[in-house]
Amino acid sequence: MRPGTLVRLALAGTRTDTVRVALTALSAALATLAGLAALTVLAIPTPLRTDDNSARWSLQYANTLLREPGLRGGTAFALLLLAVPVLALAGQCARLGAPARDRRLAALRLAGATPGQVTRLAVLETGVASLVGTITGLVAFLAAHELLDRPDARGQLALPTDVLPPPVALAAVVLGLPAVAAAGTAFLLRRVATTPFGVVRRAGRDHAPRPWFALLILVGLAAFAAYPPMRSWFDRRNLEWPLLFLPGLLVVGGLAATVGSVLASAWFSHTAGRLLHRLARGPAALLAARRLMADPWAGSRTFAALLAAVLFGGGAAGMRAHAQARYDIERAEFRLIGDFADPDPFYLQTIGLVDLAVALAVTIAAGGLLVALVEGIVARRRAYAALVAQGVPRGVLGRSIAWQALAPAVPAVLLALSVGLLLGRGFAGPVHTGVVSGQVCEATAELCADPATRERYLRTIGPSERHFMPDVPLEHLALFGAGTLAAVALTVLVGLLFLRASTAVEELRAT
Repeated sequence: MRPGTLVRLALAGTRTDTVRVALTALSAALATLAGLAALTVLAIPTPLRTDDNSARWSLQYANTLLREPGLRGGTAFALLLLAVPVLALAGQCARLGAPARDRRLAALRLAGATPGQVTRLAVLETGVASLVGTITGLVAFLAAHELLDRPDARGQLALPTDVLPPPVALAAVVLGLPAVAAAGTAFLLRRVATTPFGVVRRAGRDHAPRPWFALLILVGLAAFAAYPPMRSWFDRRNLEWPLLFLPGLLVVGGLAATVGSVLASAWFSHTAGRLLHRLARGPAALLAARRLMADPWAGSRTFAALLAAVLFGGGAAGMRAHAQARYDIERAEFRLIGDFADPDPFYLQTIGLVDLAVALAVTIAAGGLLVALVEGIVARRRAYAALVAQGVPRGVLGRSIAWQALAPAVPAVLLALSVGLLLGRGFAGPVHTGVVSGQVCEATAELCADPATRERYLRTIGPSERHFMPDVPLEHLALFGAGTLAAVALTVLVGLLFLRASTAVEELRAT
């Protein structure tokens, strides 16, 4: 098959296929923007040490996150985390209109195409759509780089618009993301056989999920709990940290906890299905129970990005509680020594930016959840149409879809919030008191004002040193969890708008 013919067939299809390609390209563009922003932060040069700038800060920026060299790595990592729900959204969009695409691929097999050619068509569709998205993201990034290069009155920049990543890094992002997307598609199709009579999955998971996810969560919690004592061990001995050991410990621990929380949704789905099947009496709950038990792994696929965002939100809540307790203690200790200046609120403001990033990630993940929900309704439209034709009200079907989405979502969100909170507390460690000390003159104002007598009455005051864990931020966690579940409920309501069109009796004649 010629390359031109291959590309034309890969991009052919109905309006649903066009929407799928457009959404995949949009997801790739957003992921490109996040990756290029992270690379730009890392490309900021660190100036040489001078008498006026011994800390080697990049003073041309107004934001401390960009000025301090030690904070840029964390800023870049946070930007890269935004790409996680975007890539998950791309994975959800790839399933949009899957039944029609499967029939189109089967028709190509019937016309004489080989299985390898059909697989290359599916891989090329994802790769070309992703390439269009990454090129669009690169153009948007370069345009924003020029438009936002506006120094303020002090000559400082709000964003690092004076630097660009190396050309090799730009090419790696623009070409690497489509290559990874195409490779992922080929990997997912390794157990799929496209025949002239349809698409057949050669093997599947026919066993109930096991609670092995708990081991991964424990590994992640242990890694984060080990970070503060190991960092203190290196600091006490004035040793340099191994280049990748401590960051690698956090990355491995975070991935283990995230994967464990995502896999937990499959176990929650199967368990919720069993409980509903045993205890429920209404038809909507019974339909949802059978669906949850038939495909419990759908929960881990559907809620993956959302649970990852919720886990990071729980970690941000733990970090906020630590920063707030530290701020309050320093403020009280300043008052104790007679200094009424407030401590630097930089860390609290930074946590606020993290909360904003997490809210954005939840919004993107909710979009992916909506795509998955609509795709599931459309894919099962013949079954739903048959139920309606037999007399099942559409309201019962709508409530069953709501049960199917919310029953595993509630415990999964609670678990992800708890794991994220424990990760944040393990990373931050206990709050230390006794960090502020000063001298107080214990005499009359006249004696303290006289330099000759002031020294006699000076006394050094230092609060007692102790360590404690901050209170659990129940209000913040409850607000974030309720917002996440409200987003899930809203996506269910929007998805149900497609139920009436998908349950028309004419759908029984669909091929």
